[in-house]
Amino acid sequence: MNKKQLIFPKDFWWGSAWSAEQAEGRGETGKAETVWERWYKEQPYRFYQGISSETTTDHIHQYKEDVQLMKQTGHNSFRVSISWARMFPEDGIGKVNPKAIEFYRNLFTEMNNNGIKVFANLYHFDMPAILQDKGGWESREVVDAYVNFADSCFEEFGDLVYHWFTFNEPLGPILGSYLEDFHYPNIVDFKRGAQAAHFTVLAHAKAIAAHKKRQLDSKIGVILNLSPTFPRSQNSADVKAAEIADLFYVRSFLDPMVKGVYPEKLITLLKDYDQLPEDYTEEDLKYIRDNTAQILGLNYYEPRRVKARLTAINPEGPFLPDWFFENHVMPGRRMNEYRGWEIYGKGIYDLCMDIKENYGNIEAFISENGMGVANEERFMDETGQVIDDYRIEFIQDHLAYLWKAINDGCNIKGYHLWTFIDCWSWINTYKNRYGLVSLDLSTQKRKIKKSGEFYKQLSDQNGFDYDVDLLV
Repeated sequence: MNKKQLIFPKDFWWGSAWSAEQAEGRGETGKAETVWERWYKEQPYRFYQGISSETTTDHIHQYKEDVQLMKQTGHNSFRVSISWARMFPEDGIGKVNPKAIEFYRNLFTEMNNNGIKVFANLYHFDMPAILQDKGGWESREVVDAYVNFADSCFEEFGDLVYHWFTFNEPLGPILGSYLEDFHYPNIVDFKRGAQAAHFTVLAHAKAIAAHKKRQLDSKIGVILNLSPTFPRSQNSADVKAAEIADLFYVRSFLDPMVKGVYPEKLITLLKDYDQLPEDYTEEDLKYIRDNTAQILGLNYYEPRRVKARLTAINPEGPFLPDWFFENHVMPGRRMNEYRGWEIYGKGIYDLCMDIKENYGNIEAFISENGMGVANEERFMDETGQVIDDYRIEFIQDHLAYLWKAINDGCNIKGYHLWTFIDCWSWINTYKNRYGLVSLDLSTQKRKIKKSGEFYKQLSDQNGFDYDVDLLV
């Protein structure tokens, strides 16, 4: 064993992240119906144990206690999202809600007063349902409504926010809404998804342009869910399959949002299959080219492993990315059996090196990384504390490779865990728990897990001891 103290750069951002829909609860401020609330009304049986987002972690009422818990778990930064539906409770664009402004200003002030930098994200899957009725991200009208929302947030909270982010995981709603049936409105139509993707990228660019006009001290960027893509083998068919999967799932948003241009190979492929969006203009492309992310959040959970297709595609079926590849189940892989995800710490190193080598080493941070586990009450001690050594090991293994990436020249400024307090997780609701702090949903009682105590020590020491012989 070769134990070494891995020390991170000065002023490293230690923190975590969650979203408005997953943590705030509805509250009394006034809030428009979101697509998640509507979907729950229409199909509650699709949500694990029938749990809605009405209360969740009730952060809107308990934010002062929660900020103290942030301090007690070593946070010097935290990513929230601002609810578009709360800010504009009538129609998503009209009159801004003074009660929403009061809540967010109080929250951000409380965070700043306790030494916790505010990382504010503008969109985390929670489209106001009334705007979804107007076409959602397929609509230019909705793009304009989003930019109005973003600019209103810059105006109301610009003095309190350290960094802004236009979107969290913009690929998620495209996959879920248009390809894979895990987001409302559950359409399966790639071309419509491509249109929604283009307008999402355009909205990102226009929000950045609005931020620039405000001349705020903060930076603005985007948070992307990125997985390094590995072919099963170096056989040319496997390599080609991995390249195409990477185009769809990584470069599709990373290139236009950071470089300002769509990848040519992806454009050519979609053109060959008549899947390009129909509504795009030269002015759109100029906006995208001229307004790119100033900082990049990297959400990493697992690698992507693919192989050449072994079976034929049904030509009558809908066009989908997996026409070109199949997922590869690597023998011997280490798994989080609860979430069905591979645990591969080195992937975080590979991802950071990709950003360094191919994206100008843009200022970046790990904006999500974490381990969801079901039935964590199994691991409670006699005091009711969750003894989650598995989560501590997961964090350490990933941080060790992040430390290696930083030492190899990657411009990584922080690490945010998913998540702070166990929160509501879309159709999985509370099935898997991710928090540093446990939540009793019936009583709303919070209790710091063993991992939360570890995280405080990690932050205080700006590092931890690790067997560096484990790094490959």
